[in-house]
Amino acid sequence: MTAPALVIFDCDGVLIDSEIIGARVFSECLNAAGFPATLEEALELGLGTNALTLTEAVAARYGRPLPPGFIERMRTMRQEAHRRELKPIRGIAELLGALHVRRCVASNTHIDHLRHALTLTRLLPFFEPHVFSASMVARGKPAPDLFLLAAERLAVPPQHCLVIEDSVSGVTGARAAGMPVIGFCGGSHCRPGHAERLAAAGCMQAFTTMAEIGAFLAAAVAPGESEQERLPNRTGIGIPERGCGKLSR
Repeated sequence: MTAPALVIFDCDGVLIDSEIIGARVFSECLNAAGFPATLEEALELGLGTNALTLTEAVAARYGRPLPPGFIERMRTMRQEAHRRELKPIRGIAELLGALHVRRCVASNTHIDHLRHALTLTRLLPFFEPHVFSASMVARGKPAPDLFLLAAERLAVPPQHCLVIEDSVSGVTGARAAGMPVIGFCGGSHCRPGHAERLAAAGCMQAFTTMAEIGAFLAAAVAPGESEQERLPNRTGIGIPERGCGKLSR
């Protein structure tokens, strides 16, 4: 893989441990509206979607559309839950603080909620002003539009970007944009077989911790040097005792 000039981070499930919160709220809202759904079913339906694809997925599954105002009510409930519960993914602040490569966020979440979540978790300063939402493009993930927008705004060719994703739709969108992508499977929402699903969508490698991703990025930024030479001098990210590799769960 070419050394990345830009690392594009998904937000939910990669920067913040929010997917499980969102799935719980989604399940509660579905049941209240007469659409029976367990937490696992809500995860399956909602992971990596935006409002449009979520609405389409529900209509396809239940044979009827969501009631008017459903998405707005769900967003309000999710934002309230975030205020109480939202936390950054363990190790992400350390990784971002040590990463000397340009970075941005590309998320299917609406821009207002995206910035709010990053502010709550104190991660926004690591990315400002390079925060991109599906609300800025015609099509969110799994279409490539959002990734291509991020690359265009930062003037980096797609093949010189590296995407970090936790969802099949995100991996699909990154690959459609011509970008290499690695997977993160360390969020509270990840279940057995998650890495295999990401791999089937085109993810080249999956990791369970940010320390592993830090080691991978350090090696990718400075290929050809020894581990001792490249890590402290180029990125400041140290290799953990347990090296990076494909996830087996």
